[in-house]
Amino acid sequence: MPDTPPNDDEFADLFSTLPTPREQAPASGEEAPVPPSRRAAREAAAAANAAPATTPSDTSTPTAAPASARAGNEAAEPRPAAAAPESPVAHAAPAHQQLDALFSAEAHSDRGHGNRHDRDRRKSRIAGWVIFGVILAILGGIVGGGFSVWNTYEDKIRAFMGWEEPKDYEDGIAEGDATVTIVTGDTGSTISTSLFQAGVTKTDTAFYDYLIKTGQNPDFQPGVYALKQKMSSAAALKALEDPTSRRENTAQLPEGLTMNSTLTRLADGTGIPLADLQAAVADPSQYGVSATTLEGWLFPATYTFDPGTTAQQVIKTLVDRTVTSLDKAGVPSDQRERILTVASIIQREARFTADFYKVSRVIENRLDPNNEETHGLLQMDSTAQYGYNEINKGTASSSAEALANDNPWNTYLHPGLPIGPIANPGDLAIDAAMHPADGPWLYFVTVNLDTGETIFSTTYAEHEKAVAQWQQWCAANDSADC
Repeated sequence: MPDTPPNDDEFADLFSTLPTPREQAPASGEEAPVPPSRRAAREAAAAANAAPATTPSDTSTPTAAPASARAGNEAAEPRPAAAAPESPVAHAAPAHQQLDALFSAEAHSDRGHGNRHDRDRRKSRIAGWVIFGVILAILGGIVGGGFSVWNTYEDKIRAFMGWEEPKDYEDGIAEGDATVTIVTGDTGSTISTSLFQAGVTKTDTAFYDYLIKTGQNPDFQPGVYALKQKMSSAAALKALEDPTSRRENTAQLPEGLTMNSTLTRLADGTGIPLADLQAAVADPSQYGVSATTLEGWLFPATYTFDPGTTAQQVIKTLVDRTVTSLDKAGVPSDQRERILTVASIIQREARFTADFYKVSRVIENRLDPNNEETHGLLQMDSTAQYGYNEINKGTASSSAEALANDNPWNTYLHPGLPIGPIANPGDLAIDAAMHPADGPWLYFVTVNLDTGETIFSTTYAEHEKAVAQWQQWCAANDSADC
């Protein structure tokens, strides 16, 4: 017979070796076995494929292998008695096992791939939220930093970018009433500040810049002037030069003025000679005051006097108004001088009226002689400045000379309160001196001289941080108050 061409189909070779029903027929006289199941057929085919080839001369008799328990109606497999030489086919897995393994592996691979996919999705979601959080934090930092830079350098940024707002109000929008005082010695710069503080002009330098721009140098007359709020600088100048705007026999006395500054304003507003007013305050006892001076007793307000009012009558009016404020706050008669002293320090030290009662508490806490951190030293710059005659310099800090000068008002050198008031306090400061807030504060510093923002601290370490913040503000702002 010619050679059978090789068959490359491995499954065709496999199926060609499967036993036929005739080959499985029982010998003569034997009872026919139950037809094998599909599984038994597959296993028989596998055994046949793995068994060694035999020749007609082979007379060995196979020995039946022990029967194995099978499920259902599967037959026992015959095993050869003797081992035959191994062939490469003996190591190959049966075809049905290869198929089962193939689909099993694919299923397992799909399950593994699905698990990995789920884990990757979870990781991706977590990573996405983390990245989103980082982006939000970065944006928040940028926005927060931007606000901080804008608040600190707004004027410089506007100037650089050309976004500057008009420094002056436009003509025609004046509204409301305002009162402005010009005292002897005032210049265009100081009057410009007074106009801004009264709400007349839009910015602190608007009026002065207008004078420089137009080349004007008016001869301003001392006195109290009735103006409008939100005026242009040109309109404000016209009103100050109009004699009808000047209020006769009127003096405007803001809180925190010293006695000497008060007398100057009284003279400018009423026309009473300054020497007469100075003589009128020489003897406090004629007004029922037991103190050595009337410092702190000349109540700040706007006064209009009838023509012909004497200097003594003017001073008595101011002292009586102070007594009214003390009585209203519930100050005992024997405590008036002390309360006025504390109130005067509050008036000069606190830049924000909401802080008056906290400053009052700081003063009382520091005056405690048992306080190990202060040892009873008040250490207020305003008192050192007053004793060295630089309280009207307009700065928040004292000079080294003022701090070192040994005088009864220097609370850096002497414990307790100074020997008397340092300025004329108003109603709120007097009430705060009588009713200090509750708190442990020992220090305070105004860190923004424009807004009046003040930080209160209980330890010196905290106070140093706040002082550094104030110094930073001063470095970034050209302020005469620093």
